[in-house]
Amino acid sequence: MELSKLELTRNYPVPQMRVKNVYPYKEMVVGDSFLVPGAKLQIVCNNNWRVGKKLGMVFSARKEGDGVRVWRVV
Repeated sequence: MELSKLELTRNYPVPQMRVKNVYPYKEMVVGDSFLVPGAKLQIVCNNNWRVGKKLGMVFSARKEGDGVRVWRVV
């Protein structure tokens, strides 16, 4: 397909984010954990890093069965 033949669409709505952060990060104390069933490790780790930086906390994650377990470590 040639780029010159692409159709321009104006005012097309931007899709909403799929899910808000529903993980209980703010309620966690060091040693607490939760399991995210069916999650991908890399996606959970990226979220842990972003939220941890914002909240001043550190999280660790490991695969557990078909999900990912997250611990607060600092």
